[in-house]
This record gives sequence, C-alpha cells and structure tokens, in this order.
Amino acid sequence: MTDPDATSPETVAADESDAKAEHRADRMPTPEEEAAAERNQLDPSVAEAYEDAIERGANVKGEGEI
Repeated sequence: MTDPDATSPETVAADESDAKAEHRADRMPTPEEEAAAERNQLDPSVAEAYEDAIERGANVKGEGEI
C-alpha cells in the first residue's frame, strides 16, 4: 500500500517542469484595452490601506500577532 501523504514522482516532475516553464501573456493588449487602463482612476485610500497592510505584515513578531 502506498503512503497517501507522499507526493508521487510524476507529480514532482510535473511541478518542476511547470516551475521552469516560460510564463508570459498570451497576447499584447489591444489599443482599446491600453486606453481603458490609462483612464482608470485609482482610489488613494486603497493605496494607503495596501501600504499599511505591508508595513503591519513586515513588523509581525510571531504567528497570529495580527
């Protein structure tokens, strides 16, 4: 009987192959998509909350402190 918690050699090989594979976009954005991205207005409070979360996470001293 095989160990149900063990990873098979086939799975390990597939994971290693995927890790080495080139990852890129399937296509470049269309001019319309680029224009839409440029029109996007970002909420400054979202950026501030993101920065706060990064700082809080960087200063955690142990598991579960947050």
